[in-house]
Amino acid sequence: MSAAVRYGDPAAVLAALNEVISLQLAHRSVRRFGTRDVTDDELAALVAAAQSAPTSANLQSWSVVAVRDHARKVRLAGLAANQAFVAQAPLFLVWVADLSRANRLAVRAGARVAATDYLETTLLGVIDAALAAQNAVVAAASLGLGTVFVGAVRNHPEEVAAELRLPPHAVAAFGLAVGAPDPAEAAGVKPRLPQAAVLHREWYDADAADAHIAAYDERLSAYNSRYGLPGNWSDRVLARLRGPASMAGRHRLRQTLARLGLPSR
Repeated sequence: MSAAVRYGDPAAVLAALNEVISLQLAHRSVRRFGTRDVTDDELAALVAAAQSAPTSANLQSWSVVAVRDHARKVRLAGLAANQAFVAQAPLFLVWVADLSRANRLAVRAGARVAATDYLETTLLGVIDAALAAQNAVVAAASLGLGTVFVGAVRNHPEEVAAELRLPPHAVAAFGLAVGAPDPAEAAGVKPRLPQAAVLHREWYDADAADAHIAAYDERLSAYNSRYGLPGNWSDRVLARLRGPASMAGRHRLRQTLARLGLPSR
């Protein structure tokens, strides 16, 4: 895959390119899956790749729940904004920011881990889970599997926790649907912002970066129109972040985390 496709810009070129980077440039979200299963061997490989990601202080403060049972996937789909592909995918991975393991360790050792009550440690768990999951996404692509992240598991985190029997001090950070892509799905490689909009050299130059947004809006609008989708990037950002009403219940997440044993103070 070329940089021109990744950015939707024929002038975009990468001089340093190899098989791994080409695989990453070709990434797209897959929301329709074929009938083939994800094998246990493939699942083991995905988790091994995930565990090879960096982890802060080697705390390894994440876990993942592999869901194959169709009825459970249907229930999780209902909790995750009724997104049908959650149930249709042969494998649904729920990545957990998991401070429960450290708390159980403390109980066994008769020690205290008061730092797990702070926002920094909650962030650490979420970041560790995200790094691990992205490693799994690249590994999945190398095996010919498609994926899509599902942030909507945070719409109803307490219900998801109950469905997965998560212990206290653990929360589902996001899901990941995994399976062989359906070649009939109408989707492509969605253009990203130009590098000049996100790459700052030595210091942050907002004016120079934002000067590239108008051109990107045109490219993404053209991409969207090919697949029957409305709008451009700027409109999408403003709509998604307009306020609590656009957050699908996630504006209550801090209080929910506290009830799940992650006060994040």
